[in-house]
Amino acid sequence: MKIDGSCHCGNLTFEAVIDPERVRICHCTDCQTFSTSAFRIASSCAEEDFRLLSGKPKIYIKTAESGNHREQVFYSECGTHIYATSVGEGPRKFGIRIATLSQRNELTPTRNIWYRSAQPWLKDIADLPNTETQ
Repeated sequence: MKIDGSCHCGNLTFEAVIDPERVRICHCTDCQTFSTSAFRIASSCAEEDFRLLSGKPKIYIKTAESGNHREQVFYSECGTHIYATSVGEGPRKFGIRIATLSQRNELTPTRNIWYRSAQPWLKDIADLPNTETQ
């Protein structure tokens, strides 16, 4: 599926090709911290299927629980995380952050990952009262 996206301020834009069947909800503690939420949603694409159209991202290297180093790629002006990937050469996969995509409403997660770190209250949020706007 061809997708396009941008950072919050719109200065960094990109396009890519993803598999809509590989949309994952990540509950790892890094994703919780980076997103300032309970989880983050991503879909992977091959590095060659990603094209930066405008803006220059900043890269932060994070050491994962596994000990592997991961590039956290974001736009420094507004702080929007764009994707994460491995460090170094070779065929790399980009974990594109679904919230940055124009097509985010069309992409339904198909799997939870790092579920051992999931917030215990997540299963109960469907029962909370809803307010359409604030």
